[in-house]
Amino acid sequence: MTTHISTNKLANTRVLIIGGTSGIGFAVARIALEHGASIIVASSNPDKVTSAITRLKTLYPDDQYTARIAGTVCNLGDPASLEANVLNLYTFSTAPDTFPTQIQTNQTTDKVPLDHVVLTAGDALNLRNPTDSSFDVPYIQSSGTVRYIGGLILAKHAPTYLRQAPSSSITFTSGVNTTRPMPGWTIVTAMGAAIEGMARGLAVDLAPIRVNTVSPGAVLTEIFGSLGAEDMEKLVERFRAGTLVGEIGRPEDVAEAYLYIMKDRFVTGEVVGSNGGRLLK
Repeated sequence: MTTHISTNKLANTRVLIIGGTSGIGFAVARIALEHGASIIVASSNPDKVTSAITRLKTLYPDDQYTARIAGTVCNLGDPASLEANVLNLYTFSTAPDTFPTQIQTNQTTDKVPLDHVVLTAGDALNLRNPTDSSFDVPYIQSSGTVRYIGGLILAKHAPTYLRQAPSSSITFTSGVNTTRPMPGWTIVTAMGAAIEGMARGLAVDLAPIRVNTVSPGAVLTEIFGSLGAEDMEKLVERFRAGTLVGEIGRPEDVAEAYLYIMKDRFVTGEVVGSNGGRLLK
């Protein structure tokens, strides 16, 4: 009998992916599922949750996978309801009947702790130049609601719902523009820096739960879907030219960075990059 010290690290774990219905988050959901985790995908859009669950069950039709797929709605974009929404999300994600086939007949606990939380959710980019009149306080505040304030509220309640062990982790998402900003990307740069600093502080305050950040480069996801074919081609070529590998990122490749963070019990307070050499170009 062969003992697998790597591929089985996520077996029998619960992984919550907020933003797991599309793009990088969906790829993280797939890779965690393939490594034996039970996954909960969350989004503010009910249709996207339903669609993601359907897609996952189509991609992985065997019972050994479909029994480990769940999803729910959670809106991190409304400051007034954000904390209540996070608590509802955690309650759903740790309920024994979230995965009915895993309920033990002698189970008495009302909660099954999460092992990992991944936040890839974010509002669509709304870039404004700092010299524009529309670059005002409401715009600045709204730009950080999901990624930054939402992340802090998730962390606030994490000790109640995550397993208290170095095997557990929270992973946030920033971006390569945090380190090497492009013109007009000041607000994205600022939010990314806030997220990375937040994660380092939380790594200290939430220990032994590990807290890290993944910083992707340009990744080809559904966020580009609103562009016309010609504009999209120009943008993709621009991003390709800014890397050493000559490619735009793929969600399934960047997802490996999140997998690494979940599996390595000795990494915390770090920023893991996946950017095709953008910082060296």
